Amino acid sequence: MLAQRTLKSITKAVGVGLHSGQRVELTLRPAAVDTGIVFRRVDLPQPVDIAISALAVTDTRLASTISNGSAKVFTVEHLMSACAGLGLDNLYVDITAEEVPILDGSASSFVFLLQSAGIELQNAPKRFVRLLKTVEVREGEGPTSKWARLSPYDGYKLSFEIDFDHPAVDSTGQRVEFDMSSGSYTRDIARARTFGFTKDVEMMRSKGLAMGGGLDNAIVMDDYKVLNMEGLRYNDEFVKHKILDAMGDLYCLGKPLLAAYSAFRSGHALNNKLLRELLAHQDAYEIVTFEDEKRAPKGFATLAPAW
Repeated sequence: MLAQRTLKSITKAVGVGLHSGQRVELTLRPAAVDTGIVFRRVDLPQPVDIAISALAVTDTRLASTISNGSAKVFTVEHLMSACAGLGLDNLYVDITAEEVPILDGSASSFVFLLQSAGIELQNAPKRFVRLLKTVEVREGEGPTSKWARLSPYDGYKLSFEIDFDHPAVDSTGQRVEFDMSSGSYTRDIARARTFGFTKDVEMMRSKGLAMGGGLDNAIVMDDYKVLNMEGLRYNDEFVKHKILDAMGDLYCLGKPLLAAYSAFRSGHALNNKLLRELLAHQDAYEIVTFEDEKRAPKGFATLAPAW
């Protein structure tokens, strides 16, 4: 049986929120079979649970925000990406503020945290959402057009193309494809950092965003070049971060996908719109399990190796 996974032990991290700039403590705890991934705002007078689902995503300005009533958690996508990359199904995330810490701006710190806690197989089959029909969402026309698509595929792969019209970005890879069967998420995707432009920072801060951002947790560019002294971690780090984000956004479905995702200039909003479009067409997918894990697509049966 291809089994569900949780953590073996509790692990903790402290950091600041990218947009809020608030100090925040994160405690990742094992959870029982079929719990899913549940964020718990433990700083509120009465702790509030926010279970991950496509419909729990209520704001997608520059990050994915989930909510339950008035309780919110911002910027869940990097932690969700790490959970997707490691195949974690059940997890409690206790959080002491309204935004997940940005740490180094990638998913690699979350991968390290999760792997240091250990990953445990549980006595229940892992449930996948398998695409039966192609689902697509589009926005804009001509040069402003963007789209995202899910298609049937025996496994899980993502391809993404960016178009930023910026010399520092244009000189790097514009398109990347990643297949879970490669087993290389932690090496090839998880280390890609979020990025931004100095000209946008003032505008963002006037709206209360990017208050915790800086050169130690993001790639920052002026009109011409990357300002980080160490340069890029990958020659196509920008588009790889878009793959990282998409994996986190799509894992908000609550179950791993068996599908091919492809996108052009997509972002958090369009990714969530794609999930909602999928859920609106019940004939476009089915829920499957694998009693014989040898029949599961490559890349899902083996635990992601520690690095």
